[in-house]
Amino acid sequence: MAVNNQEKILACVDQSQFADYVTDYAAWAARRIHAPLELMHIIDTHQTPPSGEDHSGTIGFDAQEQLLTKLTEEDEARTRALREAGRMFLNKLRERASNQGAPEVDTRQRYGELVETLQEQEDGVQLMVLGRRGESAETTQRDLGRNVERVVRAVSKPILTVTEGFREPQRLMFAFDGSAVTRRGVEMIASSALFRGLPILLLMSGKVNPDGSKKLDWAEKTLSAAGYTVSKKLIPGDAESVIAKTVNDESIDLLIMGAFSHSPLRTLLFGSKTADLLRSSGIPTLLLG
Repeated sequence: MAVNNQEKILACVDQSQFADYVTDYAAWAARRIHAPLELMHIIDTHQTPPSGEDHSGTIGFDAQEQLLTKLTEEDEARTRALREAGRMFLNKLRERASNQGAPEVDTRQRYGELVETLQEQEDGVQLMVLGRRGESAETTQRDLGRNVERVVRAVSKPILTVTEGFREPQRLMFAFDGSAVTRRGVEMIASSALFRGLPILLLMSGKVNPDGSKKLDWAEKTLSAAGYTVSKKLIPGDAESVIAKTVNDESIDLLIMGAFSHSPLRTLLFGSKTADLLRSSGIPTLLLG
């Protein structure tokens, strides 16, 4: 079977323990849909550590020129070291992905800021994979990487955010709310091979509208027609609590849900439960943009 070279999977990795898990899930997805996989390492040059020497004080012109030359050389050396470390890091991950059956694996290093770089890379990408936490979260012990929400708000592609450890998904749950975003998600899943053959539980919770049951029936019929084994539940109540409880009760190992609102005004007025749900679910989550 030919690899689809137009719609790649983009896995964003940093030098944290989550890089292995991101690679594992990205390789799993690439294998299932037979798509090329690109492992991207973004080097933020603003975070390059200084040399640690004290260059303060008044100095003459010649000494100033020498200092500038020295600092430039030190900066270039640090950049070369970062690039080489990144190359070795990516080669190791490429081998890992290939060993797990990803049909075509490429690597790339870019200099820049994470969100802007991923926005630039959206064209030709069908799925992005990110770690739920990254290097900064490892040092601060934050349970949700500071960049996840920023990336999800900024890009429109589906994003698989992964947790610690890899477990091949067997039981899926779709937190379906009847919105345009989740309806598009149902159609996307129905037409994709990513989850083909896996059972899906459709869960509608929160403040259920009068036509919620009809929308849930539509989602069930759409996925069933595509060959999925579908079950459904309509449980009124706090969405975060209901989803977290159902994930646990049903032994769900991958959650699908709508993402943060892309509208700053809507977020200001209504807030967003996405971050809370990501924290409480504790499992890989496919966020639909």
